[in-house]
Amino acid sequence: MPARTNPLAETLSVSVPNIFDQVQNTTANHQKNIVALYKIHSDASAFTESVHNGKAIKLTGERNFEDAFIDMVCRVLVIKKGASQAERVVKFIGTYTKYLNEKAAETKKEDEADGDDDDTTAARFVARLLKFLVNGFVAKDKIVRYRCVRILAEMVTHLGEIDEDVYMMLRAALIERVHDKETNVRVQAVVALSKLCGSEDASDVNEDEPAAIDVLLDTLTCDPAAEVRRAALLNIPLAPHTLSVMLARTRDTDTVMRKLVYSQVLENNCLSADHASMGAAHPRGLSIAQRELIIRNGLGDREPAVRAAAGSLLGTWVDVARGATKAEDNQEIQKDVIALLKFLDLHESTIAEDALLSIFATRVDIFEHLEFKDDYWRELTPERAFLARIFVEHCIATKDDAKLDASLPVVTHLAFQIQNAYNAYLDDIEKAAVREHEVSEEQLAQEEDARLDQEFIIGELLRLAVSLDYADEIGRRKMFQLVRDMISQEVLPESLVSRCLDILRTLSPNERDLIRVVVEVVHELRDRDAADEEAEAEKERAEVATSFGETPSVGPSGTQGGPQKPPRETKPLSPEEQIRADALDLRCLSLCIGMLERVNGTFEENSTLEGILGELIIPSVKRKELALREKGLVCLGLCCLIARRMALNSFQLFLSQIQAAPEVLKIRVLQIVFDILMVHDGDFLGRNNAGGERIVEFLLHILSVEDSDKVQALMCMGLAKLVLSGIVTDERVLKSLVVAYLSPDTAENQELRQCLSYFFPVFCYSSSVNQRQMMQITMPLFEQLARATRELEDDQEMVSPAQIIGMFVDWTDPQKAFDVQGQKIDNGIHIDLAADLMKALFKDDMEKEDKKVLCQVLGRLHLPDTADDDKIRTLKLLIYNLGTRRPLRDTVAKNALAKFDASLSKKYADKLVDFSEEEYRQLAALKDLFEFLDDIIPVDEGEEIELPKTRARKRRSRSMTTDTTTSGAEEGSPATSAASSSKPRSRGKGKQSKRRRVSGSDDDSDDHFLDNDPTPAPTRTLPKRAASSKKPAVQQIISVDSEEDEDDSTETTPIPSFRRADPNRQKTGGKATEQHSAGNTTFDSIMDSEDEVEEDEVDDILAEE
Repeated sequence: MPARTNPLAETLSVSVPNIFDQVQNTTANHQKNIVALYKIHSDASAFTESVHNGKAIKLTGERNFEDAFIDMVCRVLVIKKGASQAERVVKFIGTYTKYLNEKAAETKKEDEADGDDDDTTAARFVARLLKFLVNGFVAKDKIVRYRCVRILAEMVTHLGEIDEDVYMMLRAALIERVHDKETNVRVQAVVALSKLCGSEDASDVNEDEPAAIDVLLDTLTCDPAAEVRRAALLNIPLAPHTLSVMLARTRDTDTVMRKLVYSQVLENNCLSADHASMGAAHPRGLSIAQRELIIRNGLGDREPAVRAAAGSLLGTWVDVARGATKAEDNQEIQKDVIALLKFLDLHESTIAEDALLSIFATRVDIFEHLEFKDDYWRELTPERAFLARIFVEHCIATKDDAKLDASLPVVTHLAFQIQNAYNAYLDDIEKAAVREHEVSEEQLAQEEDARLDQEFIIGELLRLAVSLDYADEIGRRKMFQLVRDMISQEVLPESLVSRCLDILRTLSPNERDLIRVVVEVVHELRDRDAADEEAEAEKERAEVATSFGETPSVGPSGTQGGPQKPPRETKPLSPEEQIRADALDLRCLSLCIGMLERVNGTFEENSTLEGILGELIIPSVKRKELALREKGLVCLGLCCLIARRMALNSFQLFLSQIQAAPEVLKIRVLQIVFDILMVHDGDFLGRNNAGGERIVEFLLHILSVEDSDKVQALMCMGLAKLVLSGIVTDERVLKSLVVAYLSPDTAENQELRQCLSYFFPVFCYSSSVNQRQMMQITMPLFEQLARATRELEDDQEMVSPAQIIGMFVDWTDPQKAFDVQGQKIDNGIHIDLAADLMKALFKDDMEKEDKKVLCQVLGRLHLPDTADDDKIRTLKLLIYNLGTRRPLRDTVAKNALAKFDASLSKKYADKLVDFSEEEYRQLAALKDLFEFLDDIIPVDEGEEIELPKTRARKRRSRSMTTDTTTSGAEEGSPATSAASSSKPRSRGKGKQSKRRRVSGSDDDSDDHFLDNDPTPAPTRTLPKRAASSKKPAVQQIISVDSEEDEDDSTETTPIPSFRRADPNRQKTGGKATEQHSAGNTTFDSIMDSEDEVEEDEVDDILAEE
């Protein structure tokens, strides 16, 4: 009997593949084939079968068509990404789904009487296809998973109405695929889920399930692949609750990602799709903080492409600032720019200035249409004054003299503008003082905002006045007199003092005239106050004398014939008078600070400063009030920058303020100290100056015991400047900076980390000498920091030893060193570093993981084409002896070392020909190397060798004796580390133990053959290497120390007072450090901070001046 055949299935098995065969070649025939496929689908859906005696209908035709269609889809699922034929088929599937749903919607409208509208041919087809694709989401083959999600992402926009169960199944499957291990799968899952989340209802989501939009935002923030984050950024719907997360991507690590935020997300959404209304990213709809974040991150980006995208966005903001239409008229463009400035905060930061300059640079049409005629200056607002000032400065920067001459006002006219604005400001202050208790708090706040706007306008006009041409003598005199009168008034706001001084500096022919004017103003202010007090006292005396019926005396003496009365004692000031006097002194000190900041000559050339130093600055330093003391110290520090002798006498005073001062004052004093050291480096840190080492030791001590993040960052910044400029060459400073950079205690101090992350590459790459200095401290610091990584607490984080040694290798890479004229690049640095690494591998107490890290990093070292023969042979000897005397047990380390040995032998084969160790031993320069190698006793498998204790004791004593003055002070003192302390800490969250762990001690780091010191290296470490490999035996030998060794280790710790350190220095014979130059005799009390001592020091400074 012949088998039953299905003619419909046979027909579909031919017609459907023919259509798919055509659509895979080109997209031009897709529309034609969609219509043809829909006709086949409609014809097939007409074939049905009656079942259950006609009670039900079996959709045979639809089932056959769906089988044929899914069979064609299966052919595509195994095709890898990138095949154009498969992409065309995927697009065809999505387009056909859209066409099928559109036809179903038309049919539904025509047949409204049909009650079962949901159960249509299109709905059944889409539901089955979706279920089939979801089954492929969990396939083991990553290609199948990718193709299934890819097809679904193409279909999801055109699904139409689907069943609730299908929707929940689809949502759950896509959320699972968002976390797929394959990047391509996650990208398509994000695209599909972002299109699906628009129809999600929060009430339908269970409490324990995340919302789809939250999953997408988490992917946008945390996904490691830039492609996935990019897909999330471009597909997540822009809304107020998603905008903040998108704006955070302006600091993304991927350049393209940052650019897309500006070009695709923000710029394209400023207006709605029909450009008739504001969009979700319109500047008016953003907060001030969001606008400033966009501008700051965009214009401050390191990539030019991102900065260009940000500039284009700002140009679009100008166009849409007042509406959806782009202005063409000059006046309208000017109004658009002013409208944009109203969206920004002009008072607090320079973001508005950067934005305006970017607009002028990228939108030349806007710059060319700006005009500043006479009517522009009549009604000034903060935005108008700001625009005029930035426009003038841009013209000066671009040397556009034509636009500058057309825009600048006349000097006399601008002077009257400033005068009128200042008089109005004074009138408002007087009115506010009278009506202070008559108005509400809200009205007071509004008036205060108005006064701040007036103050800002005056400041912008004063900054504009600096750029004027003062060839007009009448205008120059008018401006000079106006500014002088303004700084003579106590009510002048503090922010305008520096602006006035800038104009005075421009108008003064030289610095001496500027100083004379400011000093005269200071004397006028103080004399006016003293005269007012004297007049009031005289009036009181007259009233008292008249009340008793006496005649007031008119002569100089109180009586004509009797003895002269003693002078009247000065009446103590009342609290109100004292507050007024202090405010006046603060104003005078502000004037002095602004003046001294603008002076470049020496103190001796300007004798006018001597009077103000004794009358104002020195008394302010003696005051107990923090504000007066701070400004007084700043003034004194600025004087020291231009007076060498004063700096020598005053430096002790500044150091004495650091210990017990509050954080604000301590930061100010440290800034002064580092400025003085930078300016007068030869007098304090010169090679022949005995006090330089004590200053460095004191600064390192402050760094090691300081808890404040800001002070730590400032200390590191100051020390980094001294090291980078070559003023300080002490190895301890560089070690302390490295430890501070990598210490877990500074993990949250981003300012410190950012400063040092910039410093180390610049320092190392700027000179081969610096790279060699870094190379010499590499191994001691690696051992110290590697120990610290194993002693971390649960809440601490630190980079791994592999990353630590990797940074050192990168910093010392001679290929990255800059080619400095007159200085030859040292290509042998990594050869010497390799020798140090090999010597470290001989240590028995080094951890197995650390040895593996050192072996693995050998392959990253740069081997130059030309190298010293002795260094290559030394390295070869070390590798050979390591294999025979201290063979490595770890397979990975052994393979890495063998690979390095092979590359070394291959590269320097000519240098290793006829190499004889016996002949090499005859070289006197390598005596220390062979002593080091001979002291290492081979250890056989399973055999332990222990030397007699007498021999160990003898060599230990010699090694410690030679190491006392060389490495004891460098390795054991807290000055070598930012994380160690010389005394118990009274505050801080357990940082003492952390710092001790990071910094280490002499006993923990007694093997110093890694340093290039030829003498102590082999003898100092012999007992440890000669002992057996068991750690208890090593500890027993190390513990044999003499009392002298203990004394040497303790005297290296810096103590609070240098006076207390003197006996120790005499004991070690360090008399050179006790002597000091004649101008620096006060260093003996460097840490004294008692009030009486400080006043005596200040009096001495004044007397010597």
